Amino acid sequence: MEGFPIFMDYNATTPVHAKVLEWMMPTFRQHFGNPSSTNHAYGWAAAEYVNIAREEVAALAGAETSEILFTSGATEAINLAIKGAAKAYLKKGNHIITYSTEHKAVLDTCKFLESEGYELTYLGVDANGNPDLAALENAITPNTILIAAMYANNETGVIFPIKEMAALAIKRNILFFSDATQAAGKIPLNFREDGISMACISAHKIYGPKGAGALYISRRNPRVSLIPIQHGGGHERGFRSGTLNVSGIAGLGKACALAVEEMGARAEKLMQLRNRLEEGLLKIEGAFVNGAGERLPNVANIGFRGVDGIRLLSEISKHIAVSSGSACTSALPQPSHVLKAMGRSDAEAVASLRFSLGIYNTEEEVDRAIEAVRETVNILKAH
Repeated sequence: MEGFPIFMDYNATTPVHAKVLEWMMPTFRQHFGNPSSTNHAYGWAAAEYVNIAREEVAALAGAETSEILFTSGATEAINLAIKGAAKAYLKKGNHIITYSTEHKAVLDTCKFLESEGYELTYLGVDANGNPDLAALENAITPNTILIAAMYANNETGVIFPIKEMAALAIKRNILFFSDATQAAGKIPLNFREDGISMACISAHKIYGPKGAGALYISRRNPRVSLIPIQHGGGHERGFRSGTLNVSGIAGLGKACALAVEEMGARAEKLMQLRNRLEEGLLKIEGAFVNGAGERLPNVANIGFRGVDGIRLLSEISKHIAVSSGSACTSALPQPSHVLKAMGRSDAEAVASLRFSLGIYNTEEEVDRAIEAVRETVNILKAH
């Protein structure tokens, strides 16, 4: 967009793909029926959009259509999965294990349960953002009912060894939930083969609309039970009552279908752009990468020693739309809880920028971004 900075914050949100928008449009005026209206054609047409979307989401997730539950997004799905499981399995135990690098939607949900008397264990990660499997196994107690670990970190792109982590849960007959919001559409997923009990995705992270998401709930080995957190009407197998957002769901489904179709080409392009960006930025004196090992193809979290992080973000935002990866709870950015958990100092964390690339970025934009960062860092160091 003319006059706007280069957009490199695709982990925050994405523009709606033209094919997604085209598929959604008839649901606003032509096929506007309520899918729960089962006695006339308007309802049937709307229900068909929902059915198609459920198949498309299931194909992306490696799941059965009956295991896909539609929500308003990942945050609602996370709340339903964690709170719903905590209440459903309370007779078995009240201990939940998660990681200090999780998204705030998971951490805040866990903090809420902790305030209600549940026992929470928050595991750390190493300096590269990776978990210790032995530490996870040692944290499991006879009272443990759930492990919550994200598939890939939203700030660093680090991918967890989910299959191995889920295997530890299966061995002890514990549920395993994974926030797959950032992994979806970027790397192949198969929740059933991974041994995941529950997982969530969000449409607006994969070139779909905001306000639509999905929760995968395993129906066998294990068959997961959840206590609903909202009631009224018994929609979505009684787990999530409320009139379905047909337009959003249609968009989510089409976005998933396109992601499956284009995943290889997207990943190759994004990795090339990401590597080009990283190589250029790491030539700047004092630059360093946050996160190592297996990572998402589109994420580069780069820190810059010797500069004021608050001024860096303020100045660079004039040229590039990026994230500091920090939660702004006051007038000043707070150090990223993810980077702090990895051992970064407050100064290093605040002076780190998350570049998350998308399918519409170009090599020319990457080169312009490198130059903008280099000039900004040099100016800040000179002052």
